Amino acid sequence: MAYTTSPTLVLDTQRLSGSNEEVAGPPRAIAPVRRAERISSIDAVRGVALLGILMVNIESFRGPEFLHDVPIGPALTGAHAHLNLIVLLLKWAFIENKMRGLFSMLFGAGVVLFTQRAERRGGADKSADTFLRRNMWLVVLGFLHGTLLWEGDILLNYGLSALLFLYPCRNLRPKTLLIAGSLIWVGGTAIAGVYHYRGSDALALAPRAAQVMADEQAGRPLTAAQKKTQQQWNAMNEPVKVDSAEAQRETKDMTAGYLAFVQNEGADYWRNGTKAFAQGGCINTGGAMLVGMALFKYGFLSAELPFGTYLWTAVIGYLISIPMTIVTLLRAYAAGFSLVAMNKWIYPTKSLAAEAGSIAIAATVLMLHKSGAFRVLLRPFAAVGQTALSNYLLTSLLCQWIFCFGPWKLYGQLEYYQGVYVVFGVWAVNLIVSPLWLSAFEFGPVEWLWRSLTYWQLQPMRLRASRTA
Repeated sequence: MAYTTSPTLVLDTQRLSGSNEEVAGPPRAIAPVRRAERISSIDAVRGVALLGILMVNIESFRGPEFLHDVPIGPALTGAHAHLNLIVLLLKWAFIENKMRGLFSMLFGAGVVLFTQRAERRGGADKSADTFLRRNMWLVVLGFLHGTLLWEGDILLNYGLSALLFLYPCRNLRPKTLLIAGSLIWVGGTAIAGVYHYRGSDALALAPRAAQVMADEQAGRPLTAAQKKTQQQWNAMNEPVKVDSAEAQRETKDMTAGYLAFVQNEGADYWRNGTKAFAQGGCINTGGAMLVGMALFKYGFLSAELPFGTYLWTAVIGYLISIPMTIVTLLRAYAAGFSLVAMNKWIYPTKSLAAEAGSIAIAATVLMLHKSGAFRVLLRPFAAVGQTALSNYLLTSLLCQWIFCFGPWKLYGQLEYYQGVYVVFGVWAVNLIVSPLWLSAFEFGPVEWLWRSLTYWQLQPMRLRASRTA
């Protein structure tokens, strides 16, 4: 299995090779990309992103005792509190929000890849229809995934984003995309996060609470309204606690069997998924998608820039994201992850750290790719990236089987750090199975289905057949 970047595939200054989101060339202007037209750097970055996402999503698979991937309750007070804290810091420094941002960037880059190839090879009149059809099917896949397998699906979000605003953005200048995407990703996400997690309530209550504390320290009697304000403020500053009864109820529901899951969790996915998208779920991923479009147009994601560019991008990105993440997380940890602490430290800063960290991680992988010596090491990751959709769904199936549907029913049974063991096991499956599959087949199984539905024609599946097609 060879992954090569051929200069003959580059027309003018535009990158036309290497992604799941491309349109291939002759003999048909509108057709899926072939294996020889892929670019290994983009696949490798996608593979790293997909694997990293599980390190965060494992908390949703693992059990009910989590709050936006921050362990609460016994996890940070029990016998393994220090170990759990170390795992938490490492996750947030290198993975939390960064891997989803990286994956979203690549999805945005794919929009440019998809439409450019069609428009440059005579399929401009059909590219819009094909783009619409493929993303409508992505919405369907997301709905089925969320309904039948895991309510944490992201495909619905991606498909809706593509249908609503990505297509008209494809021809914007890279600078415009980069500025607009960064403003949405950093500013929009911070505002949406503070609003969604009652940050506006905390901001409005803070000056009144300060006045109440000043009056109390001065010995002045508090009015009934001031006492109410004091109670509300104290409640917002209380460390987050686990509701044991709620945790037990959720554990019982999630381990009641597959049919019960579909009835209790899956039945509400369409309403919950579209509601989350409308309430700001599209802002974080949408901003990252626009940034990805810009970085692809600049040649960054196709590894065409000088090595030093990637080195300094990685250094600057890590210098921004890692200290900011560690400091703000420790501040919130010291306050018991109270509502006030989360809105003061985490939500306003995490999107800036996410963008800087996402780009830094991409730069790191691209440096490894450009060095040449690490390309053999990156091949399994590129194989995972080439079959990203299949691996994403396989990961959900494996994790739900381990924690909920299978005989072990480990939901709510593992400590925070123990979830990492499951992640390593699933990673091993992804990294071993993906290259083996691609040694015989052109596409991943779900990629094949998606392409066949998009072009409304069965695509060649076996590798030999696709080479002679």
